Amino acid sequence: MEQQTKTIKPAMEITEKAAAELVSYLAKQGKPSGGLRVFVSAGGCSGLSYGMVPEEKVTEDDYVIVEHGAKLIVDKSSMPFIAGSMIDFESDKLMGGGFVVKNPNAVSTCGCGESFKTA
Repeated sequence: MEQQTKTIKPAMEITEKAAAELVSYLAKQGKPSGGLRVFVSAGGCSGLSYGMVPEEKVTEDDYVIVEHGAKLIVDKSSMPFIAGSMIDFESDKLMGGGFVVKNPNAVSTCGCGESFKTA
């Protein structure tokens, strides 16, 4: 009997550009084995807000996604709100640029892009 192999898409993804920026940033911070913790908290003008911090510690309640050499860390309570999202890096000369979340679960977002609402 022939064995079938399924390719399972990660719970979150990161673009190659964002991964390169993250790896470079963590190296400059002296945390080359760390990752980017992405989380959701209550607040913001749309109800929920994204948060991102460099992180070296992973708990047993965390999801860890490694892609393009970069590590994303998401806690169990945040994952339902951001599953399927893409982390990208945008260079905005006026605002300085940074990591952004492209979330298919968001039904509305605020003007700054840091706050969102789900169905």
